[in-house]
Amino acid sequence: MNRPSMRFSIDFDVAIAGGGLIGATLAAVLLKGSGLRVVLIEQQEPPRYAPQAEYEALRVLAITRASEQIFRSLGAWRYIEAGRLGYFREMQVWDAGGPGAIHFDSADLGEPTLGYIIENRLLQSALETVLQDPSIAWYRPAGIAALTWQNHHVQLQLEDGRRLRAKLVVGADGAESQIRELAGIAEIWARDYQQTALVCAVETERPHGEIARQRFLETGPLAFLPLADPHHCSIVWSTTPMEAQGLLALYDEAFRLRLETAFASALGNIVAVGPRAAFPLLRTHAEHYIKPRLALIGDAAHRIHPLAGQGANLGILDAASLAEVVIAARASGRDIGSLRVLRQYERWRKGENLAMMLAMDLFKDLFGSRLGPVRWARNVGLQITDATGPVKRWIMRRAMGLEGDLPRLAIQGRR
Repeated sequence: MNRPSMRFSIDFDVAIAGGGLIGATLAAVLLKGSGLRVVLIEQQEPPRYAPQAEYEALRVLAITRASEQIFRSLGAWRYIEAGRLGYFREMQVWDAGGPGAIHFDSADLGEPTLGYIIENRLLQSALETVLQDPSIAWYRPAGIAALTWQNHHVQLQLEDGRRLRAKLVVGADGAESQIRELAGIAEIWARDYQQTALVCAVETERPHGEIARQRFLETGPLAFLPLADPHHCSIVWSTTPMEAQGLLALYDEAFRLRLETAFASALGNIVAVGPRAAFPLLRTHAEHYIKPRLALIGDAAHRIHPLAGQGANLGILDAASLAEVVIAARASGRDIGSLRVLRQYERWRKGENLAMMLAMDLFKDLFGSRLGPVRWARNVGLQITDATGPVKRWIMRRAMGLEGDLPRLAIQGRR
């Protein structure tokens, strides 16, 4: 890829800080016929995808049908489906503290799947292949030390002294965004859930049958997400920080038995467990997604509870939406970095993201309550919802990204 080395200022239309999944998606959409000069600035070399390697639990993502369509539109999906592509046709959710349960089936919508479980390395590799184009410049590994706003551009000073100028800077550099900090944008509406998510890959006695399963325990949900191999799942066990530390400290055999019990042996014995990792669960939301000549996307703008696996997908939709706004502005001769243009993106995505965050908080609080009346109500609610076809179908369509104010790339070519 293009690796400029000069130390004087180089001009670009869009500079993207962060070349991971969300930043690379934005670059790929902008590459798709916009004629914009784009540079990606990334601190790390890309992860290597090896189909025979062990699953990395922290690097497995749930991908919606809307995200799939965006990747198809970019030409990346053919590389994704050539790798280890896990998918789920059904989803089963039940409460360990009562009879409440709900079952979702893609066949009820006439769709082949509800979504996918894919390694981040595979997604990144597919996007890197699409981005093999001379119009995309890469600075990697590289970090940004300073931003200086001028009349018609922003100057970026890299940590090694190189300088770039861009009409628009995009922060796609994750939850600890350096761009958000340099721009002076505060995080508000933050919440510490007082939970930790423990993740690992496991091998099960019985095949997962392309079904995603989630059991709500007193301390939080335990999800088994089907991987490409029929006997392998990625688990996300949300629990108290104290219990998570205890689970991390267990020997594999003891952890295997604890996991079997917690999941009520829904897939038989747990045959083997992979390396475990854990991370705290937080919700944050940037006070603003934009300022003149700057925009935030993905985790740089918002973090969400992983309850429904929507985090990465919200970022992908951010990327496609921002690109749509920027490409339209360029086509009409407007300044792509102006507040007037960027406010369209902020109004569009901030409301959609906030609605999803509120929904996840509602589910988290409802299923996290130990109060008897609340437990009774949620079990009854699950049973009623499961028996109400229109409501179930709406929930499925919303979770799959088939409903809502979506960017064009997410709906193009949809049957």
